[in-house]
Amino acid sequence: MCGITGFCDFSGKSDLSILHSMLKVISHRGPDDEGFFFEEGPANIGLGHKRLSILDLSPLGHQPYQYKHVSLIYNGEVYNFKEIRDELVKLGYSFLSNSDTEVIIKAYDAWGIRCVDQFIGMFAFILLDKEKQKIFLVRDRAGVKPIYYYWKKGLLLFGSELKSFHQNPYFEKQLDYDSVALYLQYSYIPAPHTIFKNTFKLKPGHILEVDLIKKDFKDYPYWSVIDHYNKPKLTISYGEAKEELEKILKTACEYRMVADVPVGVFLSGGYDSSAVAALLQSERARRLKTFTIGFEEQKYNEAPFAKAIAHHLGTDHTEYYCTHKEAFNIIPKLPEIYDEPFGDNSIIPTTLVSQLAIKHVKVALSGDGGDEIFAGYPKFGMSLNYTSRLPHWLQSLFSSGMSWVNPDLIPGTKNSFNFSTRYRKIQEIWKNHDPAMAMKTISQFHSDFELTRLLKHPYKDKGSDFDLSSEINANNDALNRMLAIDYRTFLVDNNLTKIDRATMSVSLEGREPLLDHRIVEFAAQLPSGFKYNKEKTKVILKDIVHQYLPQAMMERPKMGFIVPIMGWFKNELKDLILDHLNENRLNQDNLFNTREVIVMRDRYLKGESVNVQKLWHLLIFQMWKERWDS
Repeated sequence: MCGITGFCDFSGKSDLSILHSMLKVISHRGPDDEGFFFEEGPANIGLGHKRLSILDLSPLGHQPYQYKHVSLIYNGEVYNFKEIRDELVKLGYSFLSNSDTEVIIKAYDAWGIRCVDQFIGMFAFILLDKEKQKIFLVRDRAGVKPIYYYWKKGLLLFGSELKSFHQNPYFEKQLDYDSVALYLQYSYIPAPHTIFKNTFKLKPGHILEVDLIKKDFKDYPYWSVIDHYNKPKLTISYGEAKEELEKILKTACEYRMVADVPVGVFLSGGYDSSAVAALLQSERARRLKTFTIGFEEQKYNEAPFAKAIAHHLGTDHTEYYCTHKEAFNIIPKLPEIYDEPFGDNSIIPTTLVSQLAIKHVKVALSGDGGDEIFAGYPKFGMSLNYTSRLPHWLQSLFSSGMSWVNPDLIPGTKNSFNFSTRYRKIQEIWKNHDPAMAMKTISQFHSDFELTRLLKHPYKDKGSDFDLSSEINANNDALNRMLAIDYRTFLVDNNLTKIDRATMSVSLEGREPLLDHRIVEFAAQLPSGFKYNKEKTKVILKDIVHQYLPQAMMERPKMGFIVPIMGWFKNELKDLILDHLNENRLNQDNLFNTREVIVMRDRYLKGESVNVQKLWHLLIFQMWKERWDS
């Protein structure tokens, strides 16, 4: 795991000193070593690398790595690098190091850029081929590792985090108002969009190919989860599917234990992280290191469940109870860690558990991906129920009638939690009748009507992968369509962004076994009933876990990995929200309708029913803006 950044500047203005500055601000991603490549020419090209040493801790793993006419900077892990290296040895290649970096660059020499098809892992790499006069930006299939890029006036910037772009004086940061609307809707900004104009996220499974002669580029996929959902479903029994899936899960978990440094597991007590811990501990005598963060508020506290699971499995377990003060101390750091507005409040415990783990290990595995692949979220069942309980003609009739009523004026609803938003969501869902569209609507915190009132500037819908239904064929029922879309949206732009920034903020490598692409390729071809059946979620994954952990220990209501900000806003966070969401600051920024924000803020502080997440998103945005757009 590392940090990468650099530029291709056809104006010739960006120089080595700028490259040094761009790299310095992402030092947290790789404190063990750093390297630079800089070359002047028709375009000034700079490649910078900060190394977090995980495989081959010797200087032989230094980057940028050069072989023949190719230079490489790389962030991530290719777990099957030894098998690929064996194939390359048969072709006559020899190796100096025991690193996957050398394998990547020689695989490219042997097979070209489609060498990426052979990689099992998480990766983001930049490859400069001086013979072909091309630069390739490549991101892994799930999007575990990030790549941002900026293109304007002949300047291409790229890197692991947006903060490095600010160090290049020729980066023109222009707030994108349409992306502000996206953030307020989803609490994150869906790819390929970012908070700035002319600045993008490279989509998962994509390659950006830059032609240095033509001074242009093209973006194209080398892998898509949609392709695998669109394949005919497998005609195998449930037992056969469970047996095959367990085999793939085991190899995925074992691959992610390959390291030359200590490795542990984040254990929340839910099915996904428990699956990872159980599969790994069952295969080894040495006790696996597991880590959990707890809260004193029992409603949010999964620590006792995680402790019981760790005891049953026999892991070396460490738990730590987070105090209000410790969580509060994280909040001012969030704009620095998440250099784009990001509103998921579970970033706080995720950062805290990362701080706990780094004291003991340098690599931590998590259970990310299980809910998206095996239908673990309530939104899937809600979307199916909302669109199926009434005939479509009746849904249309109710939706049409609801459009004539202002929900804010309905008597007796003032103190009903988030009533206006829920009213308009139901109206939209019944208008469309489509479970995938219902999931999109459920995923939004603000309706279009509310955004129009909240934002001062007009905005347009930039579109996102939430609108992929037309690309998903008839081999898929409503559930599988939703799973494919969730994999391309919430998973990558919310959950994977969260875990990457939280772990990297303390120089900890995060690994996600359930996001091995072989797992989703197999699961995508399974009938939806193997995953979700009569409102029972993650059916096949749970049945595998029950072979290692008692069902009675695991079966309990799903708990989100969140913090109790509902109460904290009125106490520890009260001064913070009053400071950042005040009339003078809001009027000066001229982005939001000040009265809308102040009324929402004051209603909540008076104890009235308000969606506190909306206030949290506004607070995070204002803190971000003060740090990065002032």
